[in-house]
Amino acid sequence: MADPSPATASTPLVLVVDDEEQMTAIIAFALETQGLRTVVAADARSARRLLESEPIELVVLDVMLPDESGVELCRSLRETSDVPVILLTALGEVDDRVAGLTAGADDYLTKPFSPRELALRAQAILRRSTGSVNTPAPSGRVLRCGPLRVDAEGGTASWDGTELQLPETELRLLARLAQDAGRAVPLRTLLQEVWGTSRTEGGRDMVKSMIYRLRQQMLAQGAPPDLIEAVRGQGYRARVLPSTRRR
Repeated sequence: MADPSPATASTPLVLVVDDEEQMTAIIAFALETQGLRTVVAADARSARRLLESEPIELVVLDVMLPDESGVELCRSLRETSDVPVILLTALGEVDDRVAGLTAGADDYLTKPFSPRELALRAQAILRRSTGSVNTPAPSGRVLRCGPLRVDAEGGTASWDGTELQLPETELRLLARLAQDAGRAVPLRTLLQEVWGTSRTEGGRDMVKSMIYRLRQQMLAQGAPPDLIEAVRGQGYRARVLPSTRRR
């Protein structure tokens, strides 16, 4: 369980309830790098104890728990509290979505989902109920790596003249790799400089999934599949490529 830090006690506290350890680590990482604190529980009983003892301001709740349905937990929570709830499930049927929302959930995501999307939805819900939350500020300069151009400050990136539609964090990650093109950037460096955290639990999977999404988006624009390489034991590297010009 990740205990809230006294130094950030005024920051919104999110309870993550899921019996998959890797999933809770990824979710907690995504939320914490967006300026939130987290505590985690693996079952409904532990979640209830935390709800009674901690100032929880949002619950991220998996539907399939070992001791009780997340929908039932949400329903009973609604009898005594109006704390916002985001439900997670591996099931995609409309009936499950309706059941969760009927039980009082504020939002609903079906696995697999983007951790960043979850974090943004959490921010939106908390913003409505508690005010603004903190996000890491981008640092920026225009970087060029062959056909790749990244302007983190301006919030744009392009491949061979075609603009890439990238969320802020993916743009920051791409910029950091382009900054040291041809050299491997360690995982810890990426976490510290892109997400502003030294936490590696959940971070490795978060970076891996974001690299995958970057590759897919750039492949669609004609970039080579190995433009961003995983360097065993070292980190990730953006290849140095010659510039091209469209005719």
